[in-house]
Amino acid sequence: MRKVLTASSNKIVISTVKNACELYSSFFSTDIFDTTEDIIRYIDYELPEIKVIDFTSENIDCDKILQNIADDTWLHYGGVIAICNGHKQIEEIEHRKNPNILAIQTIGDFQNHFTRILRILYQNQRFLFNRGMRDIIGSEEAGSIIFGNDPMDSLFYTNFLVNYLYNTNRITDDERFSLQMTFSELVTNALEHGNLEIDYNTKTEWLNKGGNMIRLIQERSRDPRYAKRRIKISYNIGRTISRFTISDDGNGFDWKSQIAKNETDENMLHGRGISLSKSVVQSLTYNEKGNEVTFTIANLRNTSSAVPGKMTQFETVEYKDKQVVCREGEYSNDLFFILSGRFAVYANKKLATVLTPNDLFIGEMAFLLNDRRTATILAVGDCRLIRIPKADFLLMIRKNPHYGIFLSKMLAQRLLRQTNQTIELKKQLGEKA
Repeated sequence: MRKVLTASSNKIVISTVKNACELYSSFFSTDIFDTTEDIIRYIDYELPEIKVIDFTSENIDCDKILQNIADDTWLHYGGVIAICNGHKQIEEIEHRKNPNILAIQTIGDFQNHFTRILRILYQNQRFLFNRGMRDIIGSEEAGSIIFGNDPMDSLFYTNFLVNYLYNTNRITDDERFSLQMTFSELVTNALEHGNLEIDYNTKTEWLNKGGNMIRLIQERSRDPRYAKRRIKISYNIGRTISRFTISDDGNGFDWKSQIAKNETDENMLHGRGISLSKSVVQSLTYNEKGNEVTFTIANLRNTSSAVPGKMTQFETVEYKDKQVVCREGEYSNDLFFILSGRFAVYANKKLATVLTPNDLFIGEMAFLLNDRRTATILAVGDCRLIRIPKADFLLMIRKNPHYGIFLSKMLAQRLLRQTNQTIELKKQLGEKA
């Protein structure tokens, strides 16, 4: 069951969320709070993946809530849906460029679209998970997403993919922001120039008259010539390289002349998306027709994409190849957060597993049980850890309860994985017998 936090005192917002969750009651449920401290406390304890934050509720300090989330990377999964009084407030929040916000809507738009938002989340649940909580981390993902000409869909789907890369330690926090901008620019090109055939001059004239691009997109989308056109994002998220292709059903556009114009005209009102995108990704190419663009990024390897701010105060320890982190039977209960590298785990002199930054911690069993080390840990190549004394981590848990909850969930998930592996092994042995 996925938790939806409703941070609001507005009856319209609350009823909208309740009604939408009832339609997907097997997957979503909502908890409602209308005071700032209760909301922050709930986020820290429950780690809700979807957070509806209502800026129209004057009794709630929404900025403080967003800052609380921004300050801790372990609260960055899922996303925030912000509700505003009007377009001026929407523009103010958009200007912050907060990567945790999935959508910003007026109350009217929220009423009309939230059920569809939940449907999108339900259909793409593989991209909504807690950091370190699923077996899929470090694996490969391939597939495609197809959607229409609604800018909200574009925002949601691109955020899903970028946040997935971030939560699986494939990109850094800075790269997440840059990649979101790249995705947004390229999907916007597919929508405006591709499917809706809004050329540079038409867009310029519309903007010079003070027009809103959302309204122009809505007008074009209702035109029978364009209404059935779709955008497709194909993805192949690998271990070392990830590749994305964005295609549309339009007649293509002259991307070569657009790039040339970028390079020669410094006073362009808009249209610099391709040039900006090329500076962010590893490679970017269009097909000849101009209705399909492919780009790749290099993934981080054996490196944590983000370190919780509370942990940066502790000692970072570097290890060389085959250097011992801890020995089996040794009495120590420090916890280690994995920054980079790979670590071989030996139990009874046999290799049991290899840990990477996707496993987050080393030494959690001795830490929790206040016992001797159950395995010997050796560095594989050059590695880095953050060493956290037990007393300090316990103090962090008191101040940040979700740290303890997160650790517990991670261990429960690891136990479930090991149980499933044991069951599968028994089945295989049974078949051989």
